[in-house]
Amino acid sequence: MNDFDTSPTAAPRIWEVGALCRAVGDALSARFNPVAVRGELSGFSRAASGHCYFNLKDVNGQIRCAMFKRAAQSLGFTPRDGELVEVVGKLGVYEQRGDLQLVVEDMRRAGQGALFEQFLRLKAQLEAEGLFDAARKRPLPLMPRGVGIVTSLGAAALHDVVTALRRRVPQLPVVLVPALVQGGQAAPSMVDALQKLYRLADTQIALDAGLTDEVPAAAIDTILLVRGGGSLEDLWAFNDEQLARTIVQSPVPLISGVGHETDFTIADFCADLRAPTPTAAAELVCQPRDVWLGALDLVQERLDDAVERHIDRQLQRLDMAARQIARPSGLVHRQQQGLDRSAQRLQAAVQSQLHGQDKRVQHLASTFPVSVARSLERQEQHVERLGARLELLNPRQVLSRGYALLTGMDGQVIHSVTQATPGKAMHAELADGSVDVVATQRLLV
Repeated sequence: MNDFDTSPTAAPRIWEVGALCRAVGDALSARFNPVAVRGELSGFSRAASGHCYFNLKDVNGQIRCAMFKRAAQSLGFTPRDGELVEVVGKLGVYEQRGDLQLVVEDMRRAGQGALFEQFLRLKAQLEAEGLFDAARKRPLPLMPRGVGIVTSLGAAALHDVVTALRRRVPQLPVVLVPALVQGGQAAPSMVDALQKLYRLADTQIALDAGLTDEVPAAAIDTILLVRGGGSLEDLWAFNDEQLARTIVQSPVPLISGVGHETDFTIADFCADLRAPTPTAAAELVCQPRDVWLGALDLVQERLDDAVERHIDRQLQRLDMAARQIARPSGLVHRQQQGLDRSAQRLQAAVQSQLHGQDKRVQHLASTFPVSVARSLERQEQHVERLGARLELLNPRQVLSRGYALLTGMDGQVIHSVTQATPGKAMHAELADGSVDVVATQRLLV
């Protein structure tokens, strides 16, 4: 009878838990080891002892793995979550927990993991569409009137941001719209939260432009989208395409403060500014109150100095006026001297003008007769030329060459033989007189 005989008459063997785990481990070792596995790294950590612990997964399952210090020291790269790797090791059972475990003896990259590949594809697509362009990103307002925050109510990031804002700008109004920041519903939740803040910001912008009389519940000049650190899977909601497109639609500058300094998400590339941590995002919003108070003190000092200098100058002018009033004779003497100089300049200008006019009259008197004579001569010559041209147009000049001007008795000019019918009386104008004639015969050329 074997240990797993299931016949009705056989009683099953009763195992000790540890013995059963060892038996299962021995069976797995005999059946599979050594084994090579390809999968995506998840939850990778390195303990103080130098041992590494992580999971290998794909769409259908996952398995716990351990890589002891001796094997981990031979790694030629730093494993990161999301990477696709190939490992070689031994399959067994970790008896203390009864878990299936793969003890990895060697690991090498097999390419980037599925999640990371998806991240790179979306990043390349959105970058090609211009969503990451630096020209699209806006500078932060120097003194915002209010800040909107999107994060989870239970997130440590919220505490960090609020603490930083209270320390630096306790007077700044803050509008919190809570949202999920992890899991399958996180991206739609953040999109909805951002759109609520956008409506507040749009109303304030319209009010500032005089396009509406509606006053928003709060003025929003900057928006913070924040979350603490985590694995690639934990931060995956921030790599959502719809969230990315919503971020670039923000009517006001948006700061992304997601994860730690080494974590990058699609949201970071779409935001107007990326902060390495949530706390840094809060610190980027505006200068500390002490800085502005110091600047106000400096401005106050400069204003005080300017006012004192202005008062001193006005007092000097007042002193000068007082001295002048005390000795009016000196002022009258200076004014008299000024009038004398003005009279001399005026007299000299008048004499110069009169002398110039006199010379011009003399010149005109000497040149006028000659100019008139020349003008008359030119006019006479012009009249003679016009008379000659007019004489050339005299019809009697043509008649003197033997031609005659033939007209009817009614004075109408006969210019065709068709008008001279036999027996028609006509009048012929010659150079030295005229005769009446009668047509006897008509000949056509």
